[in-house]
Parts: sequence; C-alpha cells; structure tokens
Amino acid sequence: MMSITVLTPGILTTIQDTGRYGYQKYGVIVSGAMDTYALRLSNIMLGNNENEGVLEITLIGPSLSIKKGNLIAITGANLSPTINGKKVPMGRPIYLNEDIVLKFGKCISGCRSYLSVAGGFDIPIFMGSKSTYLRAKIGGKDGRALKKDDRLELGDKSQLSLSIISKLKEFSKEESFSAAKWYMKNIMLPSSDVTVIRVFEDSQFKYVNEGSINEFFSATFNIDAKSDRMGYRLNGPKIEFKENIEMISGEVAFGTIQIPPDGNPIILLADRGTSGGYPKIAHVASFDIQKLVQLKPYDKVQFKKITLKEAEMLYLSREKDIEKLKRSVKLISI
Repeated sequence: MMSITVLTPGILTTIQDTGRYGYQKYGVIVSGAMDTYALRLSNIMLGNNENEGVLEITLIGPSLSIKKGNLIAITGANLSPTINGKKVPMGRPIYLNEDIVLKFGKCISGCRSYLSVAGGFDIPIFMGSKSTYLRAKIGGKDGRALKKDDRLELGDKSQLSLSIISKLKEFSKEESFSAAKWYMKNIMLPSSDVTVIRVFEDSQFKYVNEGSINEFFSATFNIDAKSDRMGYRLNGPKIEFKENIEMISGEVAFGTIQIPPDGNPIILLADRGTSGGYPKIAHVASFDIQKLVQLKPYDKVQFKKITLKEAEMLYLSREKDIEKLKRSVKLISI
C-alpha cells in the first residue's frame, strides 16, 4: 500500500474534507476545510470524490516523503512548494516519476494550501467525515495535527485517476515529476492590500445604529492575531446598537458575523460552535468565504453590502463552473 511520510510537520497541517454534517443538534461541530473551494478543485483535478480528505497546510508547510507512482495536486495559498528542490506548478495534476521530497517554503500569497493525493487518505471516517477537529481530538490522524514521522496510508485510485496518470506517463520520465499542461486557476486568493468581502444582512442588522452601519461598510478592518479556525476577530470601528439586545443562543453558520459586548466583529469560520449568543448583523456571501479564509493576521478587509438574492446567484454561478470543470477533466483524460 502506498503512503506519505511526514519529515517535518509545518506549523499546522491537518487532514480535512468538506465537513462533518448532520450532528450539530448533538453539539458536534461541522469543522472541515477552511477553503472548501480549493479543496474541491484539488480533488476534482485528480479524479477523486470532491469531498475526499486532503492536507490543509497553514502558513508554514511541511516536508513530505512521497513514493513514485502517486498523483498529487496543490491548490489554495502559494507556499512555494518544491519537489526535490524544483519549483512545483500549482493547480494541476502532478505525476511522480520517482520517490520525491515535497517541501513548502515562503508564503507568497494566501494563508492555507491544500494537498490532495489520488485515492485520498485511508483513515477511519468518524461521524461521516475524515476532518480533524483539534479541540475534541477527533477525525484525521488521531484527532491532531501531523507530526514528524507520521505515516499516512493512501486509498485506491479511481478509474479517472488512473486515466490521468496514463496521460501524464506519456511525458518525459527524465524529470522527477510530470505536470499536466492544463491547470485550474484559483481566482479566490486575495489580490490587493484591502480585500473586499460581500455580505448580506442577518437577523440583528436592523438594531445597529446608523453611524455604525456607515462605518461597517466604509471603514477598513484588520484581522486580529488571535484569530483561528473558529473565527476571525476584527479590529476597527466598534459596532454599536440602538439599544441593549437581550437574546438567547441561536443558529450560526460559516460566515456569520457576530458582535460581542466589546463591539469588535467576529466572523465565524470552519470550527465555529453549533450555536451563538451574540447579535448577528451580517453574513458573508459563500462565494467570498474562500477569499476571506485565505487572509492572514493583520491583513485588511472591507465589507460591501449585497442582497441575499445576489449572494445566491454568485453561489449558483460558482457551482455551475465546478460542474464544467468536472466534465472537462473527464474529457481531458479520455
């Protein structure tokens, strides 16, 4: 059986898929990848199920020993990946002609990179998911981040994966790896000093005073250094309400923007709780969540108001693009 060996683990490398759904009513969080778009792209281009588990690599990446004959792909943040010292192209299938060492270096753009392997990782599925939830120590590799000398067994490759490999084997075998000529561009990475994130109104938006509403949509906020997979804390103008709000805990989702007593917004992310008791003033459009989660501490963000209908149309357009990608990969491999 094929496997990957961890030589150095990086700052935070975990196995994640699209999440653990269906158990929130029991207090079990969804978790999963922060950038599900990058995760899905990496799996699709290899012929995996798009929800298959991958390695989520944060800021400082690992060094991995990978055996020849494997098919890999890297999406999301550009953390300067190299194979045996040679730069690795991202966003495309890469076939390994020999045993290699994959290393990640300087962070060029984004925050989280995703490494997928044809066949996925052969690890136990816990409550319908392979995702790692660190606080509860469940899922992934023994419920924790990867560490030195971990060995990750790989699953069986799909017929589509084998077809892609067959095509790449036609390229030169003199190099340690063969990369596909085609690629999938990840347009979700932040591309300017200030990242604009589109949001729509949530339940308690109507209680925010007018001055705070104007500042929320005109000011620049910074990602606080204390942010993590549970949520981004923002530093900027404090959000104030017309009156004190008494409320009980209610449902929350990926992208919910809450206002705690100190007035500094918190954007809930992958490891959010199953409910929250702070006022919810807005929600990030799902199309822009993948751009949001690639921001690092101290990065700057501004909010732009859109309607729920506009958010839905953005979501549908992205899903149509993903379906086109799936069909394209199948055609390319024929």
